Amino acid sequence: MKTTNSSTSANSERSRPDTLSGSGQSDRQSSVAARSILLIDDNNDVARAVEIAFRMAGHSVERADNAQDAYSRLALRRFDAIILDLNFTPGTTDGSEGLACLARILADNPSACVVLLTAHGGVRIAVAAMQAGARDFAVKPWNNADLIAKVEAAIARAPVANAGSAFAAIKAGTDRAVPPTQPASLLGECPAIVALRDLIHRIGPTDAGVTITGPSGSGRSLTALALHASSQDSAQDARQVDLRDMSQWEQLAEMRGTVILRHPDRIDEIAQQRLLAVLPGGARLIAIADDLDLILPALRRQIAVVELTVPPLAERGEDVVLLARHFLRLAAERHGRPLLPLSEGAMDAIRAARWPDEVRGLALAAERAVLLAEGDMIGPEAFAAAIQPAISATHGRDTGTPARFDLDQTEKALIQAALREYGHNISHAAQALGLSRASLYRRMERHGL
Repeated sequence: MKTTNSSTSANSERSRPDTLSGSGQSDRQSSVAARSILLIDDNNDVARAVEIAFRMAGHSVERADNAQDAYSRLALRRFDAIILDLNFTPGTTDGSEGLACLARILADNPSACVVLLTAHGGVRIAVAAMQAGARDFAVKPWNNADLIAKVEAAIARAPVANAGSAFAAIKAGTDRAVPPTQPASLLGECPAIVALRDLIHRIGPTDAGVTITGPSGSGRSLTALALHASSQDSAQDARQVDLRDMSQWEQLAEMRGTVILRHPDRIDEIAQQRLLAVLPGGARLIAIADDLDLILPALRRQIAVVELTVPPLAERGEDVVLLARHFLRLAAERHGRPLLPLSEGAMDAIRAARWPDEVRGLALAAERAVLLAEGDMIGPEAFAAAIQPAISATHGRDTGTPARFDLDQTEKALIQAALREYGHNISHAAQALGLSRASLYRRMERHGL
């Protein structure tokens, strides 16, 4: 992406409205309280100029240099405003990348406050983006005071979420409450996840009963929250009820808004009949189940008008690396550790692993990697512990030739990852894998490496 001296213009104009005081703060008095801003821009000079200007005005700024990085950050927290560049790849000027990112952001969170940055030639595209839901745009080179004022005005026009309802719900009932401001974004670009997001955005605004199936740990609860976030009741709290615990049935008939019913297939037919009698008539019902066939037809009519299936991690292709990076960021922030990049060998190991606990298992492995990492990069050995249990579980089942093939392929891929990581240094690769040199040589010979 090319700019016409945006940062230079920004620096020269900063002295007029944004001169520094002796305390290091801006003399400019912001028209609103301190706000959190996400800046999505790949140009380091532009990003630095925007970051300095907004921090001098008293706002906090977090930067993402591409769309996937932005989606990861938006899945962790809400921002008061998002400043979005229209082009991320050098040489592109048609704005398609920014428009696609805008559509995704607004689909996940219709109340998101987005202000665009565009070059002079992109004004027509920016106007189209405003028609699609952006709140304003600024043209490069910008004036700091004008850009800050545009963002603050856009925030002032944004809807305000009901932040107090979560506490009231927790205090009033025995079921669990989920704050409406919690992000509920499904990360990934594989066809199955793209189709699932599309269904969520189409079905979410309706009041149809939905049952979510798929492997445990694959993201069924997150899918339920994403449905709720797309619904007309998103400003309220989603209530979760574990149907296996009869004490959580109390007040079920009086619940309103979105009610998430967990494990309707784990209760017997008599309990399912009782559930039919106490289902709230004025609530949006979303169920999470393992097997729809175990649910009575009459109950399915109420809670499974539509079935959404969350794909297993093994079917998500390169999304496994994207999710690993996201969980690394989450763990790094949680534990106050630096966010280290993944080595090529680590990415190979992540792709090769069979994750028995699905996305939940990947998140645990990423958190462990953050806590145990040494050096300036995360290598394949950080994920070896996650792969070994999968090998043992596969070896212990009598599933015939296909299972043996999976075991061999997993072991081969892990060895390849370690060899690649350590430049085919046998001693270092063997140490990382917890093997002797002789044992590694034997395994390499068996796999033809």
